[in-house]
Amino acid sequence: NVTVIDPVAGARPAQRVVIREGRIVSVSPQNEGGEPVAETVEASGLYVIPGLWDMHVHFLYEEALTEVMAGLFLDYGITSVRDTGGDLEEMQRITKAMAADPDDEPNIYYSGPLLDGPFVVYDGGDPGRPKLGTGIPDAATARAYVAELKAAGASFIKIYELVSPEVFEVLAAEARAAGMPIASHVPLLMTADSAGPLADSMEHLRNLELACASNWEELLAERRRIIGEFVEGRGYDLRSSLHSLQRIPAIEAYDEARCDEVLGSLGQTIQVPTLRLNTVAIERPFEDPDWPRALSALPESVIDAWLASAGQMSQNAPLADPTFSRWSQFLITRLKASGVPVGAGTDTPIGIGIPGWSLHTELAQLVAAGLTPREALYAATVQAARFLNLEQEVGRIEPGMRADLVLLEADPLADINNTRQISRVMLDGRWVR
Repeated sequence: NVTVIDPVAGARPAQRVVIREGRIVSVSPQNEGGEPVAETVEASGLYVIPGLWDMHVHFLYEEALTEVMAGLFLDYGITSVRDTGGDLEEMQRITKAMAADPDDEPNIYYSGPLLDGPFVVYDGGDPGRPKLGTGIPDAATARAYVAELKAAGASFIKIYELVSPEVFEVLAAEARAAGMPIASHVPLLMTADSAGPLADSMEHLRNLELACASNWEELLAERRRIIGEFVEGRGYDLRSSLHSLQRIPAIEAYDEARCDEVLGSLGQTIQVPTLRLNTVAIERPFEDPDWPRALSALPESVIDAWLASAGQMSQNAPLADPTFSRWSQFLITRLKASGVPVGAGTDTPIGIGIPGWSLHTELAQLVAAGLTPREALYAATVQAARFLNLEQEVGRIEPGMRADLVLLEADPLADINNTRQISRVMLDGRWVR
């Protein structure tokens, strides 16, 4: 008697969903009856959606959270995640350890480290910014590293911002040949319309503003000059200085016709906006009535640090520049109008992003920015599976699909915030929450 909410087929009330050995066997109207089953869950008045995905997480960003993140994802109905940058050996260690308790581990697909240029943004040189990246200085290193990632079991690669165009193209070609999907930031030495078509997903909407500017060629030339003259220092500082110098002027020089060209080149490249991160300074999620309860599930050391960060953000709110936040929200309608695919990710735990809880914030922001609730669900299910070529395996409520499901107490198509109203969570055919 459940209402099935499928991101493609929509709502089907009064359905009987049969599951056997981790797979959905059948979905049919309740009044048609069917084969006997060993266990029945009466779900009148409830709604079932596919297990959610967070397409952008970092298990190794906050050491105090690493061991608890998996369980938190499941608590919030997130049955699959993409870890988009972290030490390869450490990711192998923690996923192996979590596999010992399969009822406490979502499906984790990881890239290994951020593949960066000679100056690595996340080089571990600052206690607040862990070593998530590695330098790929030339084509030979690129070829060898992709082969190493493939052999080690990485699910995809992640290309970062200070890689050169030549190395970017080799990384993309090698990954494509190895059957590994490609996630990427737009490298600072490239534009979104040159890098994007070579990747399967692009993260944060970052650097799209430069490509959409009327003076993009001038800005790119300036950026290339500054990077070319940078011979000593930290990659993080170089990256930050360029964003500070060019981001707002590029947005102010927005050219709609030019942006139409850029977005027209991205029809096969999933954009993962991470709106909740891009807008944290102006939307202030810590003012949500549910935030204290969600925060209370984190380790005490993290709670103390994040409460301090939230207080600082509140104090600085009048001084926060909303330009990039508003630009990110505006771009959602432009992506939709141009037919550019959108995926749901949060970058948790960066920017006081509570694992699991933040994905529901992301869905609400995507809808507020222009997606329908059904399109937001699609972004957090089918679109994520598509990135990993798993759309025949997971992401919908259809026969043959993996039984990763979330039972809700209210209709998410009526209000996307109802994805928070979780009754039970099923992973691989087992009730785990």
